[in-house]
Amino acid sequence: MPAPGPLVIATQSVQRLVKEDGYYRKELAQQSERVEKLEAELKESTDGNASFVLKQEQKALEETKAVFAPLRKRIVEAVQRLEEQIAAAESEGAPPDEIKAAKDSLELGKGVEAPAT
Repeated sequence: MPAPGPLVIATQSVQRLVKEDGYYRKELAQQSERVEKLEAELKESTDGNASFVLKQEQKALEETKAVFAPLRKRIVEAVQRLEEQIAAAESEGAPPDEIKAAKDSLELGKGVEAPAT
């Protein structure tokens, strides 16, 4: 089996980064829920450990938020490379199914937005 071409590699790169973005968004939502739950519990509790756990969860939440800026930059770069590979592949007469898959991935990559923080 021949090695995948540059178009396939660029397509898979965008798909992987979009999937990674989705995982981080899901993690961010879960951590936000945990922080809100802990804040509510802290108002009702006098447990000293609860405030420590809350601080740890808030720190984890901030660390997750910090992932999005560099990830977004990598997605933008991957989308640009994919656009270049699509243009090159179309001029070289690449298989239509590869070009279609690349264009679908391109739309996915362009659809990724910065998360609301």
